[in-house]
Amino acid sequence: MEGALTARDRVGIQDFVLLDETTEEAFINNLKKRFTNDLIYTYIGTLLVSLNPYKELDIYSSKQMDIYMGVNFFELPPHYALADNAYHTMLTEYNNHFILISGESGAGKTEASKKILQYYAVSCPSTTLLNTVRDKMLMSNPVLEAFGNAKTLKNDNSSRFGKYMDIQFDSQGDAVGGHILNYLLEKSRVVHQNHGERNFHIFYQLVEGAGDNLLQQLGLERDCQLYKYLTQGECATVPSINDKNDWKTVKNALQVVNIDETYNNHLFSIVASVLHLGNLEFSPDGKGLATLSSNSNELRWVSDLLGVDAQKLHEGFTFKKIEAKNDQILSPFTIDHAIYARDALAKAIYGLTFTWLVNRINESMENTDPSRKTVIGLLDIYGFEVFYVNFEQFCINYCNEKLQQLFIQLTLKAEQEEYEAEGIEWEPVQFFNNKIICDLVEEKHRGIIAILDEECLRPGDATDLTFLERLEDKMANHPHFVHKLADKMTRKTLERGDFRLLHYAGEVTYCVVFLDKNNDLLYRTIKDVATQFKSSLLKLTEILMAKEAWYIRCLKSNESKQKQFDEALVRHQVKYLGLMEHLRVRRAGFAYRRKYDVFLQYKPLCPATWPHWRGDPADGVEVLVQHLGYLPNEYKMGSKIFIRHPRTLYATEDAFERCKHELTRLQAKYKGYKAKGEFKKQKEATKIETCWRGVQARKEREKRAWAVKVIKFIKGYMTRGQAKTTDNSEYLAFVRQNFLNRLKENLPKTVLDKTTWYSPPPTSEMLKKLHYRLLVRKYVRGITPQRKAQVMHSQELFYQTINLQLKFVASTLFKGKKESYPQSVAQPFVDTRISKGDLVMQCDYLFEFLTKLNVIANKQNAIKVVQGIKIEVQAGKESGVDFSIGPEPMVYKGKNGHLMVV
Repeated sequence: MEGALTARDRVGIQDFVLLDETTEEAFINNLKKRFTNDLIYTYIGTLLVSLNPYKELDIYSSKQMDIYMGVNFFELPPHYALADNAYHTMLTEYNNHFILISGESGAGKTEASKKILQYYAVSCPSTTLLNTVRDKMLMSNPVLEAFGNAKTLKNDNSSRFGKYMDIQFDSQGDAVGGHILNYLLEKSRVVHQNHGERNFHIFYQLVEGAGDNLLQQLGLERDCQLYKYLTQGECATVPSINDKNDWKTVKNALQVVNIDETYNNHLFSIVASVLHLGNLEFSPDGKGLATLSSNSNELRWVSDLLGVDAQKLHEGFTFKKIEAKNDQILSPFTIDHAIYARDALAKAIYGLTFTWLVNRINESMENTDPSRKTVIGLLDIYGFEVFYVNFEQFCINYCNEKLQQLFIQLTLKAEQEEYEAEGIEWEPVQFFNNKIICDLVEEKHRGIIAILDEECLRPGDATDLTFLERLEDKMANHPHFVHKLADKMTRKTLERGDFRLLHYAGEVTYCVVFLDKNNDLLYRTIKDVATQFKSSLLKLTEILMAKEAWYIRCLKSNESKQKQFDEALVRHQVKYLGLMEHLRVRRAGFAYRRKYDVFLQYKPLCPATWPHWRGDPADGVEVLVQHLGYLPNEYKMGSKIFIRHPRTLYATEDAFERCKHELTRLQAKYKGYKAKGEFKKQKEATKIETCWRGVQARKEREKRAWAVKVIKFIKGYMTRGQAKTTDNSEYLAFVRQNFLNRLKENLPKTVLDKTTWYSPPPTSEMLKKLHYRLLVRKYVRGITPQRKAQVMHSQELFYQTINLQLKFVASTLFKGKKESYPQSVAQPFVDTRISKGDLVMQCDYLFEFLTKLNVIANKQNAIKVVQGIKIEVQAGKESGVDFSIGPEPMVYKGKNGHLMVV
């Protein structure tokens, strides 16, 4: 919605329909005012006018796109709203739409098309299928630009073909497919460029960016100056174009649109063959007829790259085949005819290659789901161009005439249908109907195209001048056809081979070098180029008529590509793009129309509608306009409100701005009051939050401290065998402490417990000895005097046993070996015996004692443990020893004669 009056004075009106004056001067001044403030977009109703600023503006970010998603058309300044409203209208009404983008070369049509595609790529729901289709639609642009765009005097990246792209959406709004139609590729650029212009980008990208191996396979060298088709404009290198980087982009884009390496090789072979064709040269023989110059290497490369027999190629360049009944006659070419045949072949090859490329892209984007889809079409079409010798220019300008006719029809139709639906009387609008010019070009049997085709097909020598004579004969009195035979003033401005058409956008003079181009003479095979273009244009018109129309008119701000406003140039474009006619159509009835809920933004101006209107929006608007004092002829109520004059709206807008100022003051006080309350609440919450954060921080600190310990422990473990450091010292101290803690709980309880001790590190042997010494000391301190006497007695017995063992060993050693031994030991061990026989002794640790004795004597099998012991008292007489348990130890002879041991 428009801002305050001061803002309107500063930046102009964003919707031309709201201009107080609908003059051309007011229109241009408004454009200039907004352009000076970098506001390059303006509305004429729902038509978007875009003025090329020739500099980067930060208005195409994702954040900007998000702002425009799903908003009402006029809620925000002109920008993405047109694309967004077309999309949401399609989803809501489930119908098809198209966006027509038109303007001169260099006005920014291709960039506008890219921005719309990018917006749909961001705004549509994200799915895997969408991402695939979106990528292919976006990446089709670099491919088509490489093969269909070129540097011209007006634009470094000028589209030299017309493009219509259908984007298919399912019922959820997902992009599920696409299809491209291309129109009238400027094939003449392949073989000829004006000074300061280049051939199609792909040729330079191939030579500058391809790898050495690929160039070698194609017979090319990395120097554009070596190829005739690339040097006629004398500007093979352009500062604003990086062919090497663009080559990488194109290679990547070809993969995205499913053109694999095999097809890539074929594609670049054909492109290279065109360059070799351009280097074929012809020289005259003795009769002045064409012969191929000695440079047969180029012919061999063309033959190899195209897979065509070299001899047949040679013959085709130097002879024309004439069929007469059943005979074929070869008629030799002059040099001019040979050059023409060469160039015609180069154009035909490139044109067919471009068509194949578009078909491959369409196959990659094809939607295989048969269910119904809605469509948004993007038509990026060339604007009016003025060149003296250019057959494509005639077709382009004819195309613009048809689109202008369609534009007027659809605009008037849409406007009239809206007024009829609303029950509002329609006021007829005076505008130029260019049907008369379209008929001049396309009428059957009488139009320029029909006469051109007849002249090509008629027997005899048809020339450009005979064609012009036919035109002069049939159209001499047509008000929009001017020729040399007209009045004296006209004769001075036209050459003999010229004629002039008075288009709706102005006068354009054409030089009649048409016949060869229309025939596209590949040896007299009629191509009917203009007729084909006429048919395809009629089909395009039918496609567009079946869809809801949205328009973007692109304007060039100047010819020097700088930040300046060329008023004369802009005025010329405003005229031939029909912007004033469109404005007058929109202003024929009511300048302003908005939905009721949108208009209710002015509700603060009426006490009855402020602060909330609870009833029907239409009733609220009626109450509001009555309060504002609208006169009956100033507005109408239908499905929306219609306001006739901009000044009525401006008065409302300015009153609204003043009201907002007062409301702002009240709002500021209320906000201050609320802010204080919120501050108090926030202060209490901050205290709680601070405590809670303290608790969380302490927990976090403990976690971090624990993590540090774990990390240091791991590092200590990893470096435990290395030189002493802080980490491994702490680790080893921890290990020692941990070992001692475990050992403390599992110490041996007795001296004889040798199995409980942990498997310790080597340094713990000292601890083991100390512990056992401690156990021994405790044991010794705990022995009673009686126990000591028993132990001493046991020790005496032990030593006696040792003494006996020694005597036994001595007896074993000397018995039978010493003559005096029997006399010296007549009665062995008599003095050490206890009465009558063997040793009997008491020992609390019998098994330990005997085991120790056995080990010392090395007699492991000498001990036999029995419960009762039999004793041989004397020969033939046995006794025994019986053991029992009693209150005190004693030895005595029992009644059975056995030795009783208690």
